[in-house]
Amino acid sequence: MRHRFCPPHFLLALGLLGSCHMPKVTTSSSASSNALVPAPAQPIWQSETYALYPDSVVQGKHVARAVSRTELASNYQSPANEFQSPQVSFKFSLNGKDNEMQPGQDHVFVALPKAGGAALETPVIVFGQQYVDKTPVPANTYLAPNTPLKIRVDMRPVLAAFQKQGYYQLYNGQKLYKDDLKHVHVAGNTTPLSWDFDNLINKPQLELKDPDGDGIYETTVVLNAHSDAKTTAKQWKQSLDVSGFPQYQSDYPLLDAVYNLSIEEAKRAVEPDGTFRTGQEWAGVWTRDISYSIILSQALLQPEVAKTSLMRKVTPDGRIIQDTGTGGAYPCSTDRMIWAVAAWEIYLTTGDEAWLRKVYHIIKKSIEDDVPNAYDAQTGLVRGESSFLDWREQTYPKWMQPADIYESENLGTNAVHAQANTVLSHMARLLKEDGDPMRFSKLAERIRGGINEHLWQAEKGYYGQYLYGRTYKTVSPRAEALGAALSVLFDVAPTERQTTVVQRTPVMAYGIPCIYPQIAGIPPYHNNAVWPFVQSYWGLAAAKAGNETALMESIAAVTRPAALFVTNKENFVASNGDFAGTQVNSSVMLWSLSGNLGLVYKGLFGMDFQADKLVFRPFVPQVLQGTRRLTNFKYRQAVLNVEMTGYGRTIRSITMDGQPLPEATLLATLTGTHNIRIELANEAPSAAAQNKVPHHISPMTPAVSYRSGRLSWPAVAGAKAYQVLRNGQFAARTTDTDFAVPAPTAYTEYQVLAVDAAGHESFASEPLAIEGDKFRRSYELEASAPAAKLPYKGFAGKGFIEISKTQNRRVAVRVQVPADGVYAIDFRYANGNGPINTSNKCAIRTLRNGVRQLGTVVLPQRGVGEWSDWGYSNPVMAQLSKGTHTLTLTFERANENMNGEVNQAMLDQLRLTRVR
Repeated sequence: MRHRFCPPHFLLALGLLGSCHMPKVTTSSSASSNALVPAPAQPIWQSETYALYPDSVVQGKHVARAVSRTELASNYQSPANEFQSPQVSFKFSLNGKDNEMQPGQDHVFVALPKAGGAALETPVIVFGQQYVDKTPVPANTYLAPNTPLKIRVDMRPVLAAFQKQGYYQLYNGQKLYKDDLKHVHVAGNTTPLSWDFDNLINKPQLELKDPDGDGIYETTVVLNAHSDAKTTAKQWKQSLDVSGFPQYQSDYPLLDAVYNLSIEEAKRAVEPDGTFRTGQEWAGVWTRDISYSIILSQALLQPEVAKTSLMRKVTPDGRIIQDTGTGGAYPCSTDRMIWAVAAWEIYLTTGDEAWLRKVYHIIKKSIEDDVPNAYDAQTGLVRGESSFLDWREQTYPKWMQPADIYESENLGTNAVHAQANTVLSHMARLLKEDGDPMRFSKLAERIRGGINEHLWQAEKGYYGQYLYGRTYKTVSPRAEALGAALSVLFDVAPTERQTTVVQRTPVMAYGIPCIYPQIAGIPPYHNNAVWPFVQSYWGLAAAKAGNETALMESIAAVTRPAALFVTNKENFVASNGDFAGTQVNSSVMLWSLSGNLGLVYKGLFGMDFQADKLVFRPFVPQVLQGTRRLTNFKYRQAVLNVEMTGYGRTIRSITMDGQPLPEATLLATLTGTHNIRIELANEAPSAAAQNKVPHHISPMTPAVSYRSGRLSWPAVAGAKAYQVLRNGQFAARTTDTDFAVPAPTAYTEYQVLAVDAAGHESFASEPLAIEGDKFRRSYELEASAPAAKLPYKGFAGKGFIEISKTQNRRVAVRVQVPADGVYAIDFRYANGNGPINTSNKCAIRTLRNGVRQLGTVVLPQRGVGEWSDWGYSNPVMAQLSKGTHTLTLTFERANENMNGEVNQAMLDQLRLTRVR
């Protein structure tokens, strides 16, 4: 019989916990007069940062308690505003871009009060020239609340350059033309400043203006405002009727209350139009958000809402919509295919064959478009941005343009495509809709093979995040939590690797961070953050791999924030566990609440939904042993009431309506109401570890230049050594900040990465071609008529051509190939149809040599109205023979983007580079 839980005495003093009968302890006459000594309560789970008790979670002075199974109380308040440093780091931004100075170079101002209460203001800082305030900061001195600060920047050098030559050359070599300067903002590290450059336009208080026309721009911001103090609700009490949902009860009131909170928020997440709302702060239906949520639990809880929501994300011509991502979304981002996995999950839980027939053709058409647009025949991988990690500065080096992100090949996105092809193969067989259903399973195997060949890191025991680069690619060794979880759940990793992945992937004190290590100079959102839905997928992967430690820590890591914050938040800071400090956050987050519920259904009860059956594969950590009941659980045409006792993952006995249930399996044809009883064998799995790591920030990315036979770069703070890459491969290790390279006899790219004392690497620097023009030919694309008269600047040669859905649908260029070999073919272009981070106006074209398709050319957005911002497309690699070839760029059916109307860019040059 379990002993009654008694909380620590200091919890009672906080007034959040009810009274507890303490055992009397007899003391001698010389002892303290206090004869009542509380017995120390034993948490069911604890770490160095917080502890779980049966009815509460305790994190330092913060406590949340289940008043009942339908009520939570918390005293949590974010400490974010209490101990802010007075050192304010910031930089200026033109047109919402990080374009003033090299990454890692910031201005610093010490915002300490002045004598006599004089107003604080920065000196007039010349744009592009770093200012660092050397004022010492006394110990235990913090930024005062409501501190006004006038920030001033001298824009006269920029304006003078406009007058002299029509443009200002930015630190990265790009030209900003006078007519294109629209906004001057300040970005920074102290609220209300933000490092979210793409969204500065939405914060008018951060825009600097020139009030008297003297070229000095200024704005005043109030730092550490009281209104910015971050708090959450103090209490939740169930107020909606959720009796139609599965009811859950266990020996752990805290976990039950978090379950009931999540069920109520799941009901709140349904809009009047019958679709899911992504979060309290996120209106509308978002492809990946709803899909990951449906897979976790919403397919079985709210299948009709799930169907309606998925169908909302289909184009009129029947393709899955890629609604978010870099550079105009599709095909820079390609993780829309998680929609297919969610659609399959709905079929598994409902058995609705009409639904299956409806979604089959949508998925098939979408994959058939992806094959030419995004599938890389050389690596077997799929191109496109990291799944769900769609804020490029948060997970990619800053030198990577949207076209570079398209070229990257990511772990999570590839796991999604492998599973989508597997799902489509299953559908084809069930529906007998395709003459060769094996072609999709073959694509799935090719992708899985590519992941294991190109992304597996044997020395680390987990996969790298992505291949990246330009002509030559290298692996980013960072761990990626969602991709790692999906590699286990979708059987990308062979069985023995699944065990290793769960044991070796880095996990921090508050949970598994989206990536590890963290990126220098990037605020928390995906960087330095835990997302509860990702943690839930990680917990399910841990259960599949038989890792009790990782499963229990995952349950704790989603319970803690839900209880303390009294809602299912979108994310929290990985290094301190606080919901404040991330760049964006939301309550009632659909995929977070779905993850909490999914850990009950698919984790503890181990419900494995298959095409023709439901199999129970429960896994209860030993510390959560006891009795748990799940009633009113709807499975297809049946209603299940399940009682489970014990712990472990071995079933001692399982019955349905008192009769043994062979192989713990329910057939999909089951109807009516049934009682399931599961008794676990109380066998603890063999000990399995996790790779617990401290918070760590990797070095900044080196900025490399070449001159007179030597590479050189400024020293990187914290770097103990540097690695030099030649054509994506290790070439040398040095402690110097320069490196001699031979004169190239063939096209050669170099990159440098910094390595710190812990062995963690920075991103590789931007690929630098040494004397690349020796191996390259350029062909100008000049309009024959009016396009050259458009008021755009910065184009090469005498003009350019416009391509759109109506203009120049086919562009032919005759090129002279000097010798047989492999050539990189790319185009210089402008696309000012939208910002880099939103909208969906990426221009897409098919490149052919005669009738032979060479690949897809993507021309992503480069800024709102910035038609004088020119850059290069992705390089298409092609084997070409010596002689004259006619290369054509054509608009074909597969080149439709998600906008449907705007598919436009300006082209001024084709480059042909012999790479080998």
